[in-house]
Amino acid sequence: MKLLRTIALDPSDRFVFDVAAEPGDWAVSGAFRFCDQDPAKLGGKARSAFRSGFLGVQSWGWSTLAQIVPATEDDRRALVELLAKRLVEQFGAPDLAAAHLAAAEEVAFAQSLCSHPISALIAVHRSASDGEVRESFRRLQLREGQRHGNAFSFMEVEDDIEPDSNLNLANISAEPSRR
Repeated sequence: MKLLRTIALDPSDRFVFDVAAEPGDWAVSGAFRFCDQDPAKLGGKARSAFRSGFLGVQSWGWSTLAQIVPATEDDRRALVELLAKRLVEQFGAPDLAAAHLAAAEEVAFAQSLCSHPISALIAVHRSASDGEVRESFRRLQLREGQRHGNAFSFMEVEDDIEPDSNLNLANISAEPSRR
């Protein structure tokens, strides 16, 4: 089983969001945090969270990137329980039973984003149009043999229509051959 954790490749999330997620928080999409707000009226850091943030469940903060990590059934259960408690405490869910159902659904959605290999990074882009929120997710892939370390070591997979397409980044940085 795989789940998402927040990751910080640089300190930018501390400047982009009101509350930055702690690196290593279990992560979910978090779009529900905006269900009672008009996205067109969001400004500044709240707008940044809406457009590009994953919600760190422990810190209740935002992260630009989430990393796919191995997880156990116990991890998934603990995440659902923690998110359910947060929905009651932080979001005003009517009771723990209702919050548990919503949390389980949110975690299942996060799991559905984990079809890529362990350690892949995922970015989100949200937009709103005609009262509907649309989320698209992109995988960021390391160059072959490279480890996470610097945000500029990645190349974004642009096409979210084919999320499983593989991009060979090793060949992109090579100089063109001269004929």
